[in-house]
Amino acid sequence: MEAKWSRFLLLRKYLVPKNNKWLKRICILFAFILLDYFATLALCTTPEEEANQYLRIFLEKYGIFVGLTMFDFFINFPIYLILCFDSHFINLPTRLSRMVEPLVDVILAWFLAGAHFNGATSWFWAAPDSIRQVTGFSIYLVVMGLNFKS
Repeated sequence: MEAKWSRFLLLRKYLVPKNNKWLKRICILFAFILLDYFATLALCTTPEEEANQYLRIFLEKYGIFVGLTMFDFFINFPIYLILCFDSHFINLPTRLSRMVEPLVDVILAWFLAGAHFNGATSWFWAAPDSIRQVTGFSIYLVVMGLNFKS
């Protein structure tokens, strides 16, 4: 029993990002996710209003609050784990890091723009999906650029 507990305590240190740069990246990422969460929670009155078919299944089965919470947790927890583990296990040389980290930000920006920002703003901004996605993509990259100037 004690061996299992000690393994859990060892794993627990990997559930928090290693340095402030990764923690800041995760906080900015989850700020966009929380925008989607709260916009959907506040403005969705029936599951049929939700455009995301996968989320709609959760909303119909578990209700709006529990279904939305479960869906967001299942979708975003793996991303959180990947970023945390990256912060602990991947130590790139400075030259390579300057190329890879912006690429990671672009990938995260496109994920956020499509999966969260577009969905969140669809509740209150009647614009085409592509406009909302490009706007979310741009906002995320600008925020990341302002926070991680080299």
